[in-house]
Parts: sequence; structure tokens; C-alpha cells
Amino acid sequence: MFLRQMQVGNMAVFAYIVGDTESGEGLVVDPAANTDEIISVASESNIKIKYIVNTHGHVDHIGGNADMKEKTGAEIIIHEDDAQTIVSVPSMMLRMFQAKASPPADITVKDGDTITVGNVELKVLHTPGHSPGGISLYMPGYVITGDTLFVESVGRTDLPGASWDVMYSSIKEKLLTLPDDTIVLPGHNYGRTPTSTIGNEKRNNPFF
Repeated sequence: MFLRQMQVGNMAVFAYIVGDTESGEGLVVDPAANTDEIISVASESNIKIKYIVNTHGHVDHIGGNADMKEKTGAEIIIHEDDAQTIVSVPSMMLRMFQAKASPPADITVKDGDTITVGNVELKVLHTPGHSPGGISLYMPGYVITGDTLFVESVGRTDLPGASWDVMYSSIKEKLLTLPDDTIVLPGHNYGRTPTSTIGNEKRNNPFF
């Protein structure tokens, strides 16, 4: 399996390239910006980007969707509850974040679905709270958590459609139940380290 964490754009967003080295199929999670750099890294590693997966529909995570789709032909995947969000970003917000309007989703997913590239499978965990359609992506040993769980912190719940109670339940029931050695791959570089583990979050996250 190929896995690369990349900080992109002006909001310290982490994009992720996940691929199967045997088949060369791959996907990119939250290509917020720097799409040429992401494509270059994937190409150098012989990974062809088949899917664009958004962990949620907020503008700071979807700003590169249009360029990435145009340059790779990849299909956009998002949870069904955030599908409308990605095509409803006000033009003022797009200008503020220097983002392009996203094309609509090609595929919508729900809790328990699987996204497959080659022999690599990512299980969709519906983890709302930061947004209604927020998802995390689990592979044995790793979980990409978007803006749900950060390193020793959590995502905001003061935005439209957000809820602290829902967020708390998502993290406790869907994420903290994963094996302790699971590596947490967050949606922003907001912590003292770029990654964490579920065990560390249980011990040191002040929100729990």
C-alpha cells in the first residue's frame, strides 16, 4: 500500500494519497489545493488517481476538487449528507479561501460502505458532528479522520449543521473503539505532531 500525507493550501489542510502499488490505482483525500504537486507525487510513485474523496463538504477541503477532476478524470466521492454542501458554497467564501467551485459528487457513500482501489479497501465511518456528512476512512492500522478528530483535539462544532453532542458520540463510538495502535491521520496540521494514535487520543485528548 502507498500512503502519503501532504500539507496543502493556506489552512494547514492535510491531503492524503492512498494507493495500491500492485495495480497502480489510487485516490486522494481532501485535495484542498496544490493539485499539481499532489498529482506529481502520485505519478512519481506510479499511482493513478481514480477517486477524489472528501471527508466533508467545507470549502477549505474541497478547493482543489475541480482542478483534480479536470486533470485526472477522477470521480468525486462524498457522504450523501454533504453532497449538496460541496455545490452550494457561496462565491464570497470561494474567493475568501481562494478556492474553485467543486463539481457535484459522482458517487455518494454512507456508513459501512467500502471504497476500493486495487487491493486496498477503505471502510467509510460516518462521523458527523463537524458537518452532517463528515466521514472517516479506516484501513487496518490507519484512520483518516478529516475534521472530526485532530491530534489531541477535535473539530469545531460552532458551524451550521454542527453539534458537539453528535461529534462526541461519533468519536466515542466510531473512532475510540478502533485498536489503540491505529494511526490517526487528521484533516489539519493543528497538533504538536502531524499524526497520533487512537491510544494516545484516549490518554491525552482533553476533550475525552
